Amino acid sequence: MTTTLSAPTTDQRITVIGSTILRYGLALVIAWIGALKFASYEATAIMPLIANSPYQSWLYDIFGVQTLAAVIGTVEIVAAVLIALRPWLPRASAVGSAVAVVLFLSTLSYLFTTPGIGEAAGGGFPALSMTGQFLIKDLVLLGASVWTLGESLAARRRTVR
Repeated sequence: MTTTLSAPTTDQRITVIGSTILRYGLALVIAWIGALKFASYEATAIMPLIANSPYQSWLYDIFGVQTLAAVIGTVEIVAAVLIALRPWLPRASAVGSAVAVVLFLSTLSYLFTTPGIGEAAGGGFPALSMTGQFLIKDLVLLGASVWTLGESLAARRRTVR
């Protein structure tokens, strides 16, 4: 019995292109954001977010502003590299994606703990201030992280068989 392989359909090609952009775009964004954490202006910029978080404010007692930013930046860069390793190490990529999920859940929590998220001129929440707008985009990045996690786990399962 002869098996013929058909060329990928347009929707399949678009899906491959989209998933590639999603994975490596996510890795690039996370790595870039992580690298910025080593700059003092970024460490200072995230300080109000972390300082107002009941879950994370205590970290400043341990690390201080710049060191905590560097720790977060390092975690972000490592997660980005792991996400990008999917073709070679799907299990490692899944770990990176899981870390990204935690990172974005953490930053989304700032929407509820940081004062000034609602724009007073717009009537307050749900009108978002610039800080709120900055944070809300992490919902999409969270979705991308969840998708890369699931896709990496599926790839890992396929390589184990």
